[in-house]
Amino acid sequence: MPRYGRVPKRKIQPDAVFGSVLAQRFINKMTRRGKRSKAEAIFYDVMAEIKKQLGKEPLEIFTKAIENVTPLLEVKARRVGGATYQVPVEVSKERGQAMAMQWLRQAAVERPGRSMVETLTGELIDASNNTGLAVKNRENLHKTAEANKAFAHFRW
Repeated sequence: MPRYGRVPKRKIQPDAVFGSVLAQRFINKMTRRGKRSKAEAIFYDVMAEIKKQLGKEPLEIFTKAIENVTPLLEVKARRVGGATYQVPVEVSKERGQAMAMQWLRQAAVERPGRSMVETLTGELIDASNNTGLAVKNRENLHKTAEANKAFAHFRW
């Protein structure tokens, strides 16, 4: 964290196959321990599997899944006096997409199945149909924000 000023956001180059910045950001989220080529291989295999199963454009299914999982609100802890309140705040587009990508990856990891390609394919198809674990995470977050709406005046 710098002492003075803000650090500018880095521009992410679009991915090689689809020319999509969103796809490149998801590949970056999937990358673990510097294994970018493995993450890319998994992502492109998932896209091929979606194309094979549904016969539709896989990038459209992917963007629809991200849109369906992206939250509008989140709760942040705020200490007032001796109490800690869960204060609902609006989420920026970038932050919402980042949360959606994390939830999709985590849901695919937790989903029972043989390989990451199969589980991520299933989770993306489910998310594009507004079902699945990642969509459930978004709904739970929205319920929590709705329940704590009374503390919205503690926003900073």
